[in-house]
Amino acid sequence: MHIFIKMKKELYQIIEVPEGIEASINGNELIVKGKEGELKREFNLGKLEFNKKDNKITIGNKKSTKTEKRAMNTIVAHIKNMLKGVEEKFEYQLKICFNHFPITIDAKEDHGIIKNFLGEKIPRRVEFPKGTDIDIKKDFITVRAMDKELAGQAAANFEKATKVRNKDRRVFQDGIFITNKAGAEI
Repeated sequence: MHIFIKMKKELYQIIEVPEGIEASINGNELIVKGKEGELKREFNLGKLEFNKKDNKITIGNKKSTKTEKRAMNTIVAHIKNMLKGVEEKFEYQLKICFNHFPITIDAKEDHGIIKNFLGEKIPRRVEFPKGTDIDIKKDFITVRAMDKELAGQAAANFEKATKVRNKDRRVFQDGIFITNKAGAEI
């Protein structure tokens, strides 16, 4: 008979808040303010301790298991993205590619309309999440947002709207594709 004992360690992670950024904690909610604006996010902490002293955010637990360690690492990544986002917006770049039928895009406030994709008569509609800035210049689309997840979702919505179905992808290579993800080239 095997007896499994959960190993428990004291684990804490400290995140320094850069100058010019204000962070406050209200229960499970973190509010970050910077030159670009304000971001709020509520975290599911479970057994983790979450507090702020001076210019440092501390997250951890005295008796952490693997589950708490995973949750802590995820929350730390979200907090770092929030701090980076209020300092400088995340930017995704997309390229409009077509062979025969020129694709045109009309951007409104909360949605965009893709016309003449593969010669289709019915335009396709793309939804933009609130809080994203879409800039269309010739064959390039730039998506900017403070929240990395919103910027990624808006870029993914463009790619998804121009997905080619029931045709050979080697022949029909038209579409809108992400070329730059938050500063990293693909």
